[in-house]
Amino acid sequence: MGTGFLWTERSVSVSAALLRQTSRDRLSLSTREEETGLRELLRCTRRRRLISSLLSFSLFSPLTRGPAKMNVGCVILACTALVGASTGSRASQPLKPPCRPGFTQSFYTVIVSRDVLHGQSILKDTALSSERVKFEDCQRSREVGFVSNDPNFSVRPDGMVYAEQEVANLSEPVQFMVTARGLHDPHIWETTVKLALAGHPHPLALTKVGIEEMLSRVWDSQPRVIKFSRKHQRSSSANGLRRQKRDWVIPPINVPENSRGPFPHMLVRIRSDQDKDVGIRYSITGAGADQPPSGIYNIDPISGNMFVTQPLDREERASFHLRAHAVDMNGNQVENPIDLYIYVIDMNDNRPEFQNQVYNGSVAEGSKPGSSVMQVTATDSDDSTTANGMVRYRILSQTPHSPIPNMFTINSETGDIVTVAAGLDREKVSQYTIIVQATDMEGNLNFGLSNTATALISITDINDNPPELTVRTFSGEVPENKVNVVVTNLTVVDRDQPHSPNWNAVYRIVSGDPSGHFTIRTNPITNEGMLTVVKPVDFEMNRAFMLTVVVSNQAHLASGIQSSLQSTAGVTISVQDVNEPPVFPVNPKTIRFEEGVPAGTTLTVFAAQDPDHFIHQIVRYSKLSDPANWLKINRTNGQITTMALLDRESMYVKNNVYEATFLAFDNGKSGSPQASGTGTLQIYLIDVNDNAPVLVPREAQVCERARPNSRINITASDADADPNVGPFVFELPSFPASVRRNWTISRLSGDYAQLRLRIPYLEASVYEIPIIVSDSGNPPLSNRSVIRVKVCPCDDNGDCSATGAVAAAGLGTGAIIAILICIIILLSMVLLFVVWMKRREKERQAKPLLIDPEDDVRDNILKYDEEGGGEEDQDYDLSQLQQPESLDHIINKPAGVRRVDERPVIAESQYPIRPSLPHPGDIGDFINDGLRAADNDPTAPPYDSLLVFDYEGSGSTAGSVSSLNSISSGDQDYDYLNDWGPRFKKLADLYGGGDDD
Repeated sequence: MGTGFLWTERSVSVSAALLRQTSRDRLSLSTREEETGLRELLRCTRRRRLISSLLSFSLFSPLTRGPAKMNVGCVILACTALVGASTGSRASQPLKPPCRPGFTQSFYTVIVSRDVLHGQSILKDTALSSERVKFEDCQRSREVGFVSNDPNFSVRPDGMVYAEQEVANLSEPVQFMVTARGLHDPHIWETTVKLALAGHPHPLALTKVGIEEMLSRVWDSQPRVIKFSRKHQRSSSANGLRRQKRDWVIPPINVPENSRGPFPHMLVRIRSDQDKDVGIRYSITGAGADQPPSGIYNIDPISGNMFVTQPLDREERASFHLRAHAVDMNGNQVENPIDLYIYVIDMNDNRPEFQNQVYNGSVAEGSKPGSSVMQVTATDSDDSTTANGMVRYRILSQTPHSPIPNMFTINSETGDIVTVAAGLDREKVSQYTIIVQATDMEGNLNFGLSNTATALISITDINDNPPELTVRTFSGEVPENKVNVVVTNLTVVDRDQPHSPNWNAVYRIVSGDPSGHFTIRTNPITNEGMLTVVKPVDFEMNRAFMLTVVVSNQAHLASGIQSSLQSTAGVTISVQDVNEPPVFPVNPKTIRFEEGVPAGTTLTVFAAQDPDHFIHQIVRYSKLSDPANWLKINRTNGQITTMALLDRESMYVKNNVYEATFLAFDNGKSGSPQASGTGTLQIYLIDVNDNAPVLVPREAQVCERARPNSRINITASDADADPNVGPFVFELPSFPASVRRNWTISRLSGDYAQLRLRIPYLEASVYEIPIIVSDSGNPPLSNRSVIRVKVCPCDDNGDCSATGAVAAAGLGTGAIIAILICIIILLSMVLLFVVWMKRREKERQAKPLLIDPEDDVRDNILKYDEEGGGEEDQDYDLSQLQQPESLDHIINKPAGVRRVDERPVIAESQYPIRPSLPHPGDIGDFINDGLRAADNDPTAPPYDSLLVFDYEGSGSTAGSVSSLNSISSGDQDYDYLNDWGPRFKKLADLYGGGDDD
């Protein structure tokens, strides 16, 4: 069964386009013959005539064998027969659809005549063909504009296709999209225009298979019926080979985004040639159908109509790949799956978006035109290969307009902002505000969408203003001998940007200060120059200075800018005379003397000079520091003499040098206090041999039996300096003779010697060995030193044992017994003292009192364990005065008489509860509430009543205590207190002997 499709008037236009592209080269037809054949094909088709004769394959064989000429009518009949044979019957007359505004075709093929070529190029503003892109507005007379996504070509309002700029070559067909949009209508229509040069060769041979494939390629971008491909085989009578027919090429399905429906909207119809023989069920699979995002496309399983169910968004997904399947009623595959590619056609539904709402840029003042300032960037989510996503920039406004309103321009494609005029001056305008607009549709303001951003352009400073001093001459004064004193402040004016290298001032003294007494420091805040004294000035040498000062900037002046005459000024400085202290000409002064010079020796004269030459003053001297108190100075002339012996080995001498400090002061001048100066005298003491050497250590120990390692190392030291020190001479004295008999000494080096036993054995004890050591002075000094040597028994390691150490210490048996007896005597004395103290305590307690025992008041003090009543009320019931332990007898008591001192039988009052964390302001309220509750509580003691006590009787044997009242009338005799002993003597003196007072 052959492959076929529905032949409509739209397919005729496609066929005509096909034949125009192929017939010129393959059939070598003339232009007039081509046009005649096309018109005939269109005429036959409009009449809806069907060609009954079928075109056999042999009809096309001449095309493959050679370039034979063919009648145009035959070609037309062959094409018509090829198409009509697939229908099998007369096509019915279709109903005329209602008018819909939009392009008449979704795909236009425009053949460009070679007559428009200028060489191989097409010049700008050249009409490419007489064919037009037609737009149907259904007689609404709407104003429609066309926009091409290819900047090289455009469609004018009359539908003519023009070259917008020179096109170098059109050797290959060019395809672009054209968008139509009403000026006052939000609807958008799109179509595709394909440009092909007349006579362009087609890669396919004009065979039956070739014609079918070319028809499929140029078929409308959205075919109404898509059939499953079938593989046919034909046998060749010549060699018996079988050739396989090529499959259909399924063109992509284009679906515009943001369609308003209605939905579901039919896209294509899927058909199988076997649907007449068996029942077919159709289905689609893939992303958008049965895979996420699922449900966008569906298909009628019986009719094969494929629908889109919702508006699409190209920015979310630009294409879909689906597969169409055909199975029988039992689910068996009838056809091989075919691939369907659906492309979402972009619409201009996204505005350009700037990456930043505010951009910051800068350009130096005085920049030349064309200087780059900054770049702004906007992106459009629409297709960047079409006009929908092509953004263009322009400047809407500039603030301020100084010096001209258009100081900057912007590259419409890149967004680069550059200067277009000279005259940028930061001192006049430091910042510009630019409003930039980005518009898609290649900047078409009628159809494109726009957005704006702000560009802040800062004018950076250059050093085009030299610093200028405010006056030509500055003046100041400074006291002599003062440093770090600011003489005067140099003020400067600079119009460049403050606190920048172009503004920061640098001051230099170019003349008038050869000795470097002054420097100029810049105040970082005010930019003033602080003329400061860094080296003391002397009034006696220079009474005034005349300086020349030059000011500049840290940065060099810009090219072409000259220094100002006001950058140079003069400074006059007056030096003030002050009372200067006396000065020692040589300070410190060093002298050399041998140590040991006697007291009263004159060492030197340490005199000072008064620098005030114009004023006569008297200088006096005093000692300021003399650590060893060895020196004194003459008050009038500064002569130094010794008061004690100078000793180089003294602790106050460091590195052979002794330092003393002296003070020189004048008597001051009128209105000025005394001035004083200090001087240091350094006495270098030359060493003399006045110290004998000494030995260390002073104690040592050796084994009683001579061993190789049983020896004592001795070191000699001398407080003197070289050459009055080593090498030393060590020797043992000849007396007593036992020293040299038992011991021997040998020198190891200049400062070291070794003492060891001469005999094999020496009894353990402590021995004092005298050693004579002499230094190398001239004359030499000797010293007899004694070393205590403990001779003791040693163990195998050569160390003294404990028993040996005791024995060596000289403690014999008698000494140990004497120590034990002393300890016993000491313990006995302590025991006797304790016994004596105990006995004395007993005697003191047994001694009688000095007074009569009958008069001892201590025996008359009685201790009572209860507080009862008098003698006559011993049978009194005291329970009435006690607090009852329970309230049962009160509760059961009959009504009537009742004690008022008993606790009332009523419910206790509720006291306020203090919160765990009271506020400080609530403490007073809490206390007041508790006080009121206690006052109103009858159950609280003393039960709001007076306590009643019964009579306790009379006639007590105890006397009345009223006689003790000091204000009672009558005389009282206290003389008897004198008989009570010494304890009452003080009381007897106070109250007795009233007549004497």
